[in-house]
Amino acid sequence: MPPPIRQDELWTGFFSRHWSGPRQALAERIFANSGVHTRQTVVSPLLDDVAGWSTEQRMRRYQAEAIPLGKAAVGRALADAGLTAGDLGFFAVCSCTGYATPGLDILLARDLGMSPSVQRLFIGHMGCYAALPGLGAVGDYVTARGRPGLLLCAELTSLHLQPPAARTDIQQIVSHALFSDAAAAVVVTPQTDRGYAVREVAAITDTSTADHMTWEITDLGFRMGLSPKVPTVLARHVRELVLAVLGRHGLGIADVGGWAVHPGGPKILDVVQERLGLDEAAMAPSRGVLAAYGNCSSPTVLLVLDELRRRPVPPTSIVMLAFGPGLTLYVTLLTGSTLTA
Repeated sequence: MPPPIRQDELWTGFFSRHWSGPRQALAERIFANSGVHTRQTVVSPLLDDVAGWSTEQRMRRYQAEAIPLGKAAVGRALADAGLTAGDLGFFAVCSCTGYATPGLDILLARDLGMSPSVQRLFIGHMGCYAALPGLGAVGDYVTARGRPGLLLCAELTSLHLQPPAARTDIQQIVSHALFSDAAAAVVVTPQTDRGYAVREVAAITDTSTADHMTWEITDLGFRMGLSPKVPTVLARHVRELVLAVLGRHGLGIADVGGWAVHPGGPKILDVVQERLGLDEAAMAPSRGVLAAYGNCSSPTVLLVLDELRRRPVPPTSIVMLAFGPGLTLYVTLLTGSTLTA
């Protein structure tokens, strides 16, 4: 993980200077009520203000920072699974915060010693939910080919700090209060003697609300659009999708032992909790990850999964939920045996 920074230090040391009057009071409330206590950033605005950097400068920094973070995350996952990089038949990378060719998939495969025949997949522009279709793609390969696969999610949102003029927009205030950097990896193997099995990956996209969440490439980095209507759209769809997935496996909400809900923000977690009728204990891992790491986009739901699997008594079934542009909701059901993060 990148170095952590306290949320209150970010506010007092940097962001508080960029607003005045009622707008400053609003921004302070948003930062204070974000549910975030610490965040990880490869570029701290307390030390290096990238707001004036061109997109080219940001992309060069992305590659310089993402490669060592990706190596560390992949190395941890492989060691935990008892595998080497050469054992992998498939390598998928999710990232929407930086682009280069050759990409992270090629450079990391080379530097980590993966086989020249390893099959690779790069998933971009899916944002916060990308880990779940990525996990589905890796799982499909493992099932079809009988060889191990690995998914890496790496996001460096700190590189996309927007110029002061853009920060007056409420959507930018919210995104600057929530988003953070992280890299997380997960191994899927054909063996069934440990971890979790990927039972199903399902999705629903409400294209009528496509403008509610956007990620636009500008000359000064990538700019987030985040409508306050997002929780309302999630409330409309999340229960039906979860019940449909569970029903196909003869399960109900009460049968689920652990919930890995992408902590897009406190309101999103509140909506999921209310619509699914979950108690505070069920939501504690997601709220804890939001507090400790912020919203790291695609790696975040994997961080929640890691919290669940490291419990003294891990749950025997887990539902993973993530949300992003589209608006898109993804659900993944895991039950005892085969996934190592």
